[in-house]
Amino acid sequence: MNTPSSPLKSVPNFRDVGAFINNATGSNRLKTGLLYRGARPDEASFQDRQRLVNEYKIKSIVDLRTKTEHIEQAQKRDANIKASAAIPQSNNDVAEPLKIPGINYHEINFNGSAFSRMLISKLTWMEFFRLIGLMMFGYRVQGIRILAPHMESMGLQGLATASLDVCKAEVKEVFEVYADESSWPLLIHCTQGKDRTGLTVMLALFLCGIEVEPVEEDYLLSGPELEPEREGRIKEIASIGLSEQFASCPQDLVQVVHQHIQTKYGGVESYLEAAGVDREMQQRVKDILLA
Repeated sequence: MNTPSSPLKSVPNFRDVGAFINNATGSNRLKTGLLYRGARPDEASFQDRQRLVNEYKIKSIVDLRTKTEHIEQAQKRDANIKASAAIPQSNNDVAEPLKIPGINYHEINFNGSAFSRMLISKLTWMEFFRLIGLMMFGYRVQGIRILAPHMESMGLQGLATASLDVCKAEVKEVFEVYADESSWPLLIHCTQGKDRTGLTVMLALFLCGIEVEPVEEDYLLSGPELEPEREGRIKEIASIGLSEQFASCPQDLVQVVHQHIQTKYGGVESYLEAAGVDREMQQRVKDILLA
């Protein structure tokens, strides 16, 4: 299968997962031109939006972000439009909507209600009532700051394994998209295309029998890929009370995730069954992705 000649310039951390894994393993393990991962494509240029549709043939975009992230992105979009008279931009770039026409969107809040309940369960009663009060009056960012110390103590590794345990409904939603032949080629993303995206891509790769090492290489590549926006990202996460560890890629995260799946569930197939992804659905995903 022919693949586009160069990556997108205005979508950070964008890559063809199959092509990367095949290169990392030195073998033809996965079909290319099907599974793409990246950061949010909302700020993609007009030219790159056209490439996603016409060159990459993207039929579906799986968006794993939270409501708060969508609100923040919409506010950034409004600010960019207001500034367009002062900042040189093409009319196309200003006029484009956030969603790309011709692509089917699947909005799956991966850190949804179950994940929120898990974090809330770690709060003291005083923290809990403060959180409720802030959320009731629309102070979402301030509310997240109450949860931040507990997220810090868990680290990205702890949050990844906890996500596996409590976000099974969301995992099933992702795999329902994966198992539908009409969804492909697809792009899956969150804000950075690093952790939630990384976790859902890991599950697909483990299901296809890809070893830990190349999966780890794919995850860790997000570090250098996101370096140009690291400083800005650190400022953003600091505003909600998180440290710069959340802008990094822990070296052992993939190993920790794989070990958790093996130890607690007996393997990725059993884990996916526990999430409601039956063996028939799993087989459809493998038939789509395996070379």
